[in-house]
Amino acid sequence: MPELADAAWANRGFHQRAALWLAASRGIRQFIDIGSGLPTQNNTHQAVQKAAPEARVVYVDHDPLVRAYAGALLTGDGSTRFVPADLRDPDRVLTDPHTRELIDFSQPAGLLMTAVLHFVADGSDPRGLLARYLAALAPGSYLALSHATADQKPPATVRVLLDVYSRATEQLYLRTRAEVERYFGGLELVPPYEGAVAAVTYVGEWGAEDPELADSDGSRWSYAAVARRP
Repeated sequence: MPELADAAWANRGFHQRAALWLAASRGIRQFIDIGSGLPTQNNTHQAVQKAAPEARVVYVDHDPLVRAYAGALLTGDGSTRFVPADLRDPDRVLTDPHTRELIDFSQPAGLLMTAVLHFVADGSDPRGLLARYLAALAPGSYLALSHATADQKPPATVRVLLDVYSRATEQLYLRTRAEVERYFGGLELVPPYEGAVAAVTYVGEWGAEDPELADSDGSRWSYAAVARRP
């Protein structure tokens, strides 16, 4: 899988572009970043505060290593908080004092779930979990979601990838475009780029200045979309 690095960059680029678009174009001022991962360059609060310095971000992750380095996600002005919780426990996430401190559930929010639901088995009902989060958000809120896929990928590569994750802390569940599209049921999809129809697309293409150039082999490992809760 020589395109592995490109796949990671494409997904991270989608996350940053989607978050910034929500802040700059849709006026979203509060975000819940579930499965935030280790601190890196241009974290969510850094991306959205370029457009809205007053924007607030709650980061959520249950990885012990992320917890250890979560201090790098916190700002001195109190605009960010870290909640150590598993996305499979939405009540824990949504009622945590840090979440309640920063998120006004009577106002629209941005729910960011990039590259995280593919670690949730069908038996844990990923669609039901997502619905629980969305139900807690005010109308006019947005979901930005990306999810790994094996569509049109070499079977041998997929087998090796799944074998690696079978020995990891969390298993990987690759899903089809149709399965990813069902996550957005009842929501209003937004066009991924100018001139496009509203649809689920590959991560690199969403928000890209040049969609054709962004349609790389790495980008095609994940689907993505942004949608509004009516």
